[in-house]
Amino acid sequence: MNNFLTDQQMASLVEAIQTAEDHSTGEIRIHIDSNTEGNNAEIAFEVFRRLCKDQTVEKNAVLFHVNFEQKYLTIIGDEGIHAKVNQTFWDQMHDQITTQFSKGNFHDGLKNAVLETGLELKKYFPIKGVNPNELSNEITFS
Repeated sequence: MNNFLTDQQMASLVEAIQTAEDHSTGEIRIHIDSNTEGNNAEIAFEVFRRLCKDQTVEKNAVLFHVNFEQKYLTIIGDEGIHAKVNQTFWDQMHDQITTQFSKGNFHDGLKNAVLETGLELKKYFPIKGVNPNELSNEITFS
């Protein structure tokens, strides 16, 4: 199903998600899509609606939707985080990740982006008391 990341690298990404979420109420998801049919942007937004949208109290979930086969990446932030960081942040992150992907650094590109997103979430959504894990940290696939 996934020829771009080893099991060990996927486990490392789950750990990075846990680390990134440790210091904020934000949530981060990675979804790897192997569908070769359809509009990638529409598919990414559908995955976001299913996995993230309105599922966090502060609307601060972020989805990294990747289709390695089609060399396609979409980053979607829910309303709360998007209002804080603006489109420029997502565009710069997209450029950083795709630059790493073009060098074959799939794991490093995603891991660095997850950790950087965690820093942004920490800035705008610090923990105040209990910090429940509102969304799974596991990587999802379709």
